[in-house]
Amino acid sequence: MAKQAKAKYKRILLKLSGEVFQNKQKGQSIDPEVTLEIAERIKEVASMGVDIAIVIGGGNIFRGMKGEALGMDRTSADYMGMLATVINGLALQNAMEKVGLDTRVQTAIEMQKVAEPFILRRALRHIAKGRVLIFAGGTGNPYFSTDTAAALRASEIGADILMKATKVDGIYTADPFKFPNAKRYATLRYSEALSKSLKVMDAPAFALCMENKIPIIVFDFFRQGSLRDVVIGKKIGTLVS
Repeated sequence: MAKQAKAKYKRILLKLSGEVFQNKQKGQSIDPEVTLEIAERIKEVASMGVDIAIVIGGGNIFRGMKGEALGMDRTSADYMGMLATVINGLALQNAMEKVGLDTRVQTAIEMQKVAEPFILRRALRHIAKGRVLIFAGGTGNPYFSTDTAAALRASEIGADILMKATKVDGIYTADPFKFPNAKRYATLRYSEALSKSLKVMDAPAFALCMENKIPIIVFDFFRQGSLRDVVIGKKIGTLVS
């Protein structure tokens, strides 16, 4: 039997965008098969003894900034986006329970019929009992992105690293889909990420991680095995520290 790889990090905060749940070809905002595959990847990492907390976006359903661009009040649009993250959180919880993971969803907006309110002490107890936590509802406040929510929750639970799962394999000098000659950074300092106004995360998220000395890895979640590779310390994606 092959020896299981050892995890480099004991406690991680995984930031998943809402887009990872969708299937554009089928026209599904949430594809149950895709969600189940995500759950299997998380289970693989959990089996290494890693504490896992997840912050979920809602862009596959509704994005607050897009609502504002269409003429909606920004506050209302942001709250709608927060509710979208709860829908994604419940979908992921369902999938993770199907693969045998003990899971809890906590939301920054109280809705006790469907999830627990976010209470830090309770969250830490869940982690101590080996449960995978899903943090939904963003920060609970408009004008803050789920990236900032991820940085905030990572700081609160004492995560060793924030892993931002995207559709590109790191941070580039420009959008690699629009500019094929864009160069990928292997490493960046927080100050560089802020000064270059890199759009992969917003400035408050970078600043919060810098203040609390939480490194960030930006990686391609759609590459098979990428989450496991990051957890065991393989040099993929872009490391911001």
